[in-house]
Amino acid sequence: MTIKAYFSNRVYKNVNTKASVEDTQHTLFVFNQAKQYRVQREVREKRGSKEKGKSSIHQQVKAKFGLTDYYVNSAVQEGKALLSAQQELKKMYISNKEEQMKSVKKKIKSTKSRLTVLNKIKNSFIKEKPNFNKTSPEQQKGNFFVVKFKTKTDLYYNAYDFEHLYIDNQIKHITSRLGRLAFKLDRFEKQTESLENGVKSVCFGSKKLAKARTTTEKYQNNPALWKRDWYLARYGKMTISGRKDAKSGNFVFHYNPDTNQLTFKAINGNVVTFDNVVFPYGQENVENAIHTQLGLKNKKHFGKPIGWSIEDHGEYFVFKCLVDVPPNPYVNYSKLGGIIGVDSNVDHLAISNVNSIGQLIDSFVLKFDIEGKTSGQVSKLIEAEIITLVDYAAKHKKPIAIEKLNTTKSKVKNTYGNKKANRRMSQFAYNKIVMAIKSRADKVGVEIYEVNPAYTSQIGKMKYMKRFGISIHESASYTIARRAMGFKEKLPPALHSLVPEQKQGLHHWAQWRSFSSCLSFVRVHVFYKIELSGQSRLSSWSSLFSQRATSDFERIGLSRLESRKSKA
Repeated sequence: MTIKAYFSNRVYKNVNTKASVEDTQHTLFVFNQAKQYRVQREVREKRGSKEKGKSSIHQQVKAKFGLTDYYVNSAVQEGKALLSAQQELKKMYISNKEEQMKSVKKKIKSTKSRLTVLNKIKNSFIKEKPNFNKTSPEQQKGNFFVVKFKTKTDLYYNAYDFEHLYIDNQIKHITSRLGRLAFKLDRFEKQTESLENGVKSVCFGSKKLAKARTTTEKYQNNPALWKRDWYLARYGKMTISGRKDAKSGNFVFHYNPDTNQLTFKAINGNVVTFDNVVFPYGQENVENAIHTQLGLKNKKHFGKPIGWSIEDHGEYFVFKCLVDVPPNPYVNYSKLGGIIGVDSNVDHLAISNVNSIGQLIDSFVLKFDIEGKTSGQVSKLIEAEIITLVDYAAKHKKPIAIEKLNTTKSKVKNTYGNKKANRRMSQFAYNKIVMAIKSRADKVGVEIYEVNPAYTSQIGKMKYMKRFGISIHESASYTIARRAMGFKEKLPPALHSLVPEQKQGLHHWAQWRSFSSCLSFVRVHVFYKIELSGQSRLSSWSSLFSQRATSDFERIGLSRLESRKSKA
């Protein structure tokens, strides 16, 4: 059984009595006050600023606000859930800070190395014997000195200009950068210490909206608008948990499926009624849940709780009904006929259709343009392509295999990496893609299998790109599908002779890791020219690719790999 929330239509305040609206708003206000008190009470006790009460938090909230047990239970549960969520967020924040510190330490190391090179060049000029590293961008060409950048080359006509206009400025600039990096590392360490030792509270209404009062133009020009939005954010929502022994699954709310009338008992004791409350996308499920609960005789053993939620949106209310929905009994779990593999990317989905013995039947790409789109627009674009994907799987009567990724760390660990790559990584809406796939698949009865994504792109790039003439992403989706079916992607026999001696006999993932790191400098399209077929073993790294396929830089890299110790 899974709990699903069904949204009602908008119930406008101007079509209901003033007393009903005021009672509802008063209930929302007092309930949220109780919830906030419950959270702040525990936070202050943990910080040591307040002694732990003699009675339970439930009794304290009940006595302070004069609420019934049904309201108190829900307020205490919501407060507990918020604090639990804060603990999980705390772990994630600490993990992210550790990744950021690793990135800064790595940058400090490379910056110090660069400073050492420049100081050596400076000392050689002081001794009047200019000397340069072979790999340094600074070189001497005859009587001139040149500095090679990515898109340009600077020329200095004499040693004096080169030393004082370039070397001295670079040393000063890099020394200053090291100071800033050290400050940044110290700040991250203090933030990590604060997260580990401190007790974080909750900003009800969100920090974003709290800051927007002074940082957003529409709120600066209209303080009354900010106050209204702040009030709704802090006091505009309430969720009352259900009880399985209640007549209609809830002791506070009661919904009549025959008349579409919703009633609830407000905190002040008045009964509030709302007419014409319907659920456009789940009316049948709501009615079935309530009719089933009403018809049960032994509710304590067989009853199901039905939760209710109210949201105040200013001009209207929205109600949510939380019911237990049985899983779809017609879900296709079988992989006997094959599987559909999906590789998720920033702007497209790569899809592969695999038969029962792991052979590729078809592969294609579903593209969506998210550049310059809002979050809502991105969701709609993704959902449209997900419908196509899941319908394709349902048509072929096959389940879907996807990667189980964690993109949280990936978005913070490459602070000093490629700017374009970082931007694309931050745009990667992986969670939206996965949630959309699972939601749609549940509706049409398609099972979702999640697999470890380790080296799927590297395996596909080396083994399947050339063989099938497909892109690296399509070959990755093919590898994902095969992994979900239980196939092991071991190294081709021709590559065994190039495996380093210390990697021989290890798990094939360790060997793939070694190969991917060794060939990281090779461009992706060069793997279309990889030469594995027709060879029982390769004698050298240079024989992996044809000479015409590789650039000078890649040929130098392959020649350097020859000196590494390997086992034939």
